[in-house]
Amino acid sequence: MGLDRRSFLQGLGASALAAATWGLPRTSLAAQTDSAEALAIELLRGLSDAQRAEVAFPWDHVDGDRGLLRARVSANWNVTEPTVDSDFFTADQRALIRAIYEQLIDPSWHERYDRKLTDDAGGWGRHQSIAFFGNPATGPFQFLMTGRHMTLRAGGHADPRVAFGGPIFYGHATGTWWSGGFVERSHHPGNVFFGQAVAATGLYDLLDGAQRERARITQVPKESDITFSARGAQRGLPLSELSPDQLAEAGRLAEILVEPFREHDRAQVSAALAAQGGLATSSLAFFEPWYRGGDDLWDGFRLEGPSLAWHFRGHPHVHVWAHVARTPDVPFNSIAIER
Repeated sequence: MGLDRRSFLQGLGASALAAATWGLPRTSLAAQTDSAEALAIELLRGLSDAQRAEVAFPWDHVDGDRGLLRARVSANWNVTEPTVDSDFFTADQRALIRAIYEQLIDPSWHERYDRKLTDDAGGWGRHQSIAFFGNPATGPFQFLMTGRHMTLRAGGHADPRVAFGGPIFYGHATGTWWSGGFVERSHHPGNVFFGQAVAATGLYDLLDGAQRERARITQVPKESDITFSARGAQRGLPLSELSPDQLAEAGRLAEILVEPFREHDRAQVSAALAAQGGLATSSLAFFEPWYRGGDDLWDGFRLEGPSLAWHFRGHPHVHVWAHVARTPDVPFNSIAIER
């Protein structure tokens, strides 16, 4: 452990964290608030020194192999070694982690998210790990949860420029993780996120022939490349060329994309889109190689804009990468799969 991190951990003592209540009373934060951030602070406060040494890092901690760790996103990775369901955490700590997770996901999606965790990882807490970045008593702070088909954050207050606290990943393979059933059947039965592709197809169906031709692309971008694109570099059909009814349908697609997440994060996405000029400053591309003619559905599409990247990959199962900000000068650090 380097000196900088040692000093940071020494600053995370109980007395320092006692003042960090995210603007709420010190006692029973878990019972008094629905803020994922406040629950994360309660969890951090209750960790032992040995636990903090494993899962707590300075805000700008750079991992020698993985780069700026708080901005990391991947389809399959663990930010730290201890899994949520392990004896590393006490039962009360695991309950707090579960409460944070439930606050990050819209209540209407809890059952669907749990179902996808069963398919992807064998259930809640298995193969998921967490980390903390920053000291909530003195500066920015973030809670990060990772695993197969999961990168979620609590810490949207830390950097108001970026939605979700940073780039996120979500996905689902309906074949159980141990069976190797990674290639989903036609129409992706049981996939909790494939309705997003159905909604995108509905927008495509509203396009005229010339618009459809512009929207289809043959060179599929690398899914983990969620770099923002200035107008001249955007792929596909500029949404500024849509009619009012088509643009309204694009807005409905955007609402469906953010539907699984908490109201705070949905509001951050809306504010970020407004700050960059609205959806009309973005473009929409459909991936020609991934069109399933027998389904009449698009298995891959991408929204990209000045500070927007939302990449949906439907084959062989669903992977979705999302990075949304008010300005493009925010960090991200992505890799398809961390091995």
